[in-house]
Amino acid sequence: MRRSRISAFVPARPTAPTGAAGGLRPTRSLAAAWILVVLIAVPAWALTIGQARDMGVEPGTMGMELPLFLLLWVTMMAAMMLPSMAPVAISWVRGIGRQSSGWARTARTVEFVGGYLLVWTAFGLLAYAALAFTGGLVDDHPTAGRWIGAVAFLLAGLYQLGPLKNVCLRHCRDPLSHLVRYAGFRRPARDLRVGVHHGAYCVGCCAGLMVVLVPLGVMNVAAMAGLALVIFLEKLWSRGILLSGVVGVAFLVLAVLAPFQDWMLPGLQGSMPSMDGM
Repeated sequence: MRRSRISAFVPARPTAPTGAAGGLRPTRSLAAAWILVVLIAVPAWALTIGQARDMGVEPGTMGMELPLFLLLWVTMMAAMMLPSMAPVAISWVRGIGRQSSGWARTARTVEFVGGYLLVWTAFGLLAYAALAFTGGLVDDHPTAGRWIGAVAFLLAGLYQLGPLKNVCLRHCRDPLSHLVRYAGFRRPARDLRVGVHHGAYCVGCCAGLMVVLVPLGVMNVAAMAGLALVIFLEKLWSRGILLSGVVGVAFLVLAVLAPFQDWMLPGLQGSMPSMDGM
């Protein structure tokens, strides 16, 4: 019985025709799943860019209350994370499709996605607190922004080179072995647990990269696009682990330069005086 549950979630090889018409159903379902990813990610990016254009790049939470911030945060995470976590999500949802149908399939899929977003929402609470703290500090002490930026880049660089990043990144780069483990989870709320479990590893993988949004600006579209590309390559490129280390070293270099280069800190400038005015 356990073996049958596990095999249902192992991605099927699209080499043998299945179905009455002899079509390659797994291949078609995989294409449909990627289309769905695009249909979710593109509107999420459009909403994020539109909101960023209206708000600009400012220190702290930019006056947003927590509910609005979390809504924008989850939209941003959907835009940035969905392409890189799509292989795991698609494989798990295909496994759900083999075990369920109709509303049951839909409910289980929503449960899985909800668990993933729940973890990122919880991380959004920490992000809001950090932004509120740094924004208030910059308002009271404008020159502190340079040192906040330096510390943020330092923490991000050290995290990128640390063991927790390595463990979480290897998890995200090897989804199949974890899908087999997930298949052993027991009900109830198995799909929610899978979403939360994978979301936790995803947060652990990307936490250092998210830290640099403090100095770069949480609504900085260029920064978000660059980080999304790094996340995608780290998880799916054959040299993603090497890239992670290179990015970590780059952050350490930025930590040294940040106190002397205001242009590196658009998310902390606000009323911060320029270096020329000091």
